[in-house]
Amino acid sequence: MSYLEPTEFVSKMVDSGESKVYMSTKDTLIRAFMAGAILALAAVFAITVATKTGSLLVGSILFPVGFIMLYLMKFDLLTGVFTLVPLALIDKRPGVTFGQVMRNWGLVFVGNFAGALAVAFMMSFILTYGYNVDGGAIAKKVSAIGESRVLGYKAHGFDGWMTIFIRGMLCNWMVSMGVVGAMISTSASGKMMAMWMPIMLFFFMGFEHSIVNMFLFPFSIIMGGNFTFVEYLLWNEIPTAIGNLVGGFVFVALPLYYTHVRTSPQRVLGK
Repeated sequence: MSYLEPTEFVSKMVDSGESKVYMSTKDTLIRAFMAGAILALAAVFAITVATKTGSLLVGSILFPVGFIMLYLMKFDLLTGVFTLVPLALIDKRPGVTFGQVMRNWGLVFVGNFAGALAVAFMMSFILTYGYNVDGGAIAKKVSAIGESRVLGYKAHGFDGWMTIFIRGMLCNWMVSMGVVGAMISTSASGKMMAMWMPIMLFFFMGFEHSIVNMFLFPFSIIMGGNFTFVEYLLWNEIPTAIGNLVGGFVFVALPLYYTHVRTSPQRVLGK
C-alpha cells in the first residue's frame, strides 16, 4: 500500500477536524445517523456470529466490517470526532471555536444515537415477528450483555463507574488508532488493513464503545432487560463517552500532533 509519513497524515487529521466543524447541520446529522446505524448492524452481526459459533474471537474478527464500511463512506462516529475535531481548535484554524467543537460533538451524538436506536427497534421487531414471539437466543444474549454491563458496574459504585470509564478510554485509544491508521494509506485495501487490527482488538477485549452501546442497551431494554434507561445513561453511556473522549484525544490526537506537527527543536549533540 502507498504509505504516508506521520508528518503528512497528521496534517490530514487536522484538516479533517476542521472540515467537520464547517459541515452543515443537515450533513452532520445524516452522516452521524448512518454511522450509528451501520455500526449497530455490525454489532448485531458480530454477536450473532459469536453466539452461533460459540467463539467471541470469530465475532471479533468480523466486527470491523461495519467500521470499515462507514469510514469509507465518510460517515461520522462520536469516537472519531472526539479525536479529530479538537485538533482544528488547538491548531488555531480560522474561525474554529470551542463552541463549534461542542456543536459538532452534540450533533454527531444525536445522529449516532438516532441511527443506533432505529436499528435497535428494527432488529427487535424482526426477531420477534412484530413483538409476537420470543426473540430467541440472540435477543437473550443481548439482554444478558445489557444487564451485566449496567447493573454489574452499578453494583460496584464508584469503582464500577471508573472501571467503565477506563474501558471506554482503552476502547477509543484503539478505535482512534483505526481512524488514524486509515490515513496512512492512499489505497482502499491499505486503509482496510490498518483499520482492522485495532477495531478487532477493542471488541474482543470487551472495551466500551459509546455508539455500540447506543444500540446494545436500548435493544436490551426493548427485549426485557432488567434495568432502566436512566441506569443505562448513568452507569454506562456517560462514563463510556467520557472515557472515549479521553482515550481518543489524549492517547492518540495529542501525541501525534505534538510530535509530528508542533515538533520541538532537535537536540544539538555536544552542547
